[in-house]
Amino acid sequence: MKELLRTNDPTVIAFAVAILEGEGIGCFQMDVHMSVLEGSIGVLPRRLMVADRDLFQARAILRDVDLLPDDR
Repeated sequence: MKELLRTNDPTVIAFAVAILEGEGIGCFQMDVHMSVLEGSIGVLPRRLMVADRDLFQARAILRDVDLLPDDR
């Protein structure tokens, strides 16, 4: 699995998951329950992971909806 996206904004993760699942790309959210350790202040970023084989296509899809910068 490769990291596709890292953000402190849970709405960005939710939007990215919806877009990727709609395109048939499986993804996995990491660090979702870290708020227990940080006290729910949103300091620790969440990561969105995809399979190695889906990374190129997932990056292209998220770039098209302006969730990823062009250099990533």
